[in-house]
Amino acid sequence: MYKIMLADDEGIVIDALKFIINKHFGNLCTIQSAKTGRSVIELAESFRPDIAFMDIQMPGINGIDAMKEIRRANQKTKFIVLTAYDKFDYAKEAINLGVIEYLNKPVEQNRIVEVLKKAFSMIDTEREKRSQELMIREKMENVTPIIENGLVQNLITREYFDEDITNYKNLLGITQQYGYMCVLVCGEEQEGNHMTNAVGAGIRAESFLKEIKSMTSDYIEGVIGSVMANKIPILVPYDKDRMDYNERIAIIEKSRELARKLKAKFDISFRVGIGSVLPFLRLYESYNEAISALINTDAKVSHADDMPNDGCLYEEDYPIETEKLLFEISKKGDVNGVIAEANHFFDWMENNHADDLTDIKLKALEFVLWAEHQAYESGGKVYHFRSRQDYLPTIIGLNDLSKIRTWFVEKMANATRNITVKTEEKSLSVVEKAKQYIEENYAKDLSLDEMSREADVSPYYFSKLFKEETGENFIEYLTNVRIENAKKLLTQSGYSMKEICVAVGYQDPNYFSRIFKKNVGETPTEYKERMLG
Repeated sequence: MYKIMLADDEGIVIDALKFIINKHFGNLCTIQSAKTGRSVIELAESFRPDIAFMDIQMPGINGIDAMKEIRRANQKTKFIVLTAYDKFDYAKEAINLGVIEYLNKPVEQNRIVEVLKKAFSMIDTEREKRSQELMIREKMENVTPIIENGLVQNLITREYFDEDITNYKNLLGITQQYGYMCVLVCGEEQEGNHMTNAVGAGIRAESFLKEIKSMTSDYIEGVIGSVMANKIPILVPYDKDRMDYNERIAIIEKSRELARKLKAKFDISFRVGIGSVLPFLRLYESYNEAISALINTDAKVSHADDMPNDGCLYEEDYPIETEKLLFEISKKGDVNGVIAEANHFFDWMENNHADDLTDIKLKALEFVLWAEHQAYESGGKVYHFRSRQDYLPTIIGLNDLSKIRTWFVEKMANATRNITVKTEEKSLSVVEKAKQYIEENYAKDLSLDEMSREADVSPYYFSKLFKEETGENFIEYLTNVRIENAKKLLTQSGYSMKEICVAVGYQDPNYFSRIFKKNVGETPTEYKERMLG
């Protein structure tokens, strides 16, 4: 349906236009008209036309000024100027107002129809575009909370690959490399540092989650996760590696106000814990800090930076972030990353403590022993009590920085490599065991579930490992083994086709023939005749 407004001080013109529109477009259009500039403006405000036929010279406010006024309130109206005046200045100003046609009276009927069709097409295009935008927006409103919760959950539970976090950030348009975690903890009432009826409050908070998120976003601009028991985690992206005092006070005050507003709105008590600013991949630490800050005080809002530091304090220029990153990537088995970060850390020691060889040796030995501890814990190395008996005399005997660096980097890389190799060996042993079992039992009715049980891993994990190692899925590999053995039997005399079929694991000769032809390009009979001549 198109709404058309006719603006002309001549009744005969209005009647003629109504006749043409009704004749050619009938029920597609709703038509209203006005004869003065003022009445046209008033009608446009209430009617909000899609299309307006405008005369230039009307009593009172002229057509150009009327269009200017209408355009302020409605950017979508399509103007068609229909006038006896052909002055260039009028035409130029009309074009500047977005008029789609400037027609001089009298106008032929087919020209009116042609211009209307053009206007209808423009309106339809805009409506379709708007509809698509609304559809995308609706889908994003449904999907975005899932993506947001996925990012928050992955970070605080540390169940992710680095590329997962990168993908989440890209989807949510997050460019910051740092952030901090807040956590809303709810209960019926606060008693000391404890929230009463946490389970009941958590269930109620879940039922109001959409409204709670909306209210929270007015005070804390971040990615809000779902309710976890009686906790709602919030990730706040941050563009600096630390928060200054004034910003810390501001977020604490905002959190106090938020807790008061939530209590008044939902009759649920809330406390807010705030962690420190950290790199994105370490935000699980910030989340734990936020929880600890609430445990260690009975304040309504508690910031980790206000709490006594019970952990290790480091001298001001100590590269603690490099140290933490080094062991983080070592645990993941990233050998190249460990080599780079180990050299980075050694650069700091060499640049700042080149004369303190004993301390450099101790730090190198400390790091290597801890990296190997991680390898032992991951199953990457078998522990032998005397396996490191030469470490101490070796490091003591090194008096050249370059040689200490070489020993340090090589040992760190080896510890990390053990983690990677052990993971690969485990995967390989599973696949090799499966391949051997297939070779020995291909004549049986083998299934993925049976093979997974034989390898003592889940079907999904077995299927993934098998495809990665062999380049084929389980069924493809089994079929190829059976076909290769069938080809051997076909070239030996004395076996019937049915016997060969059963011997390689197929009960139906017709099915066997189809599978054979699909893989070899000819039937078993054709293959046998060709091979035996």
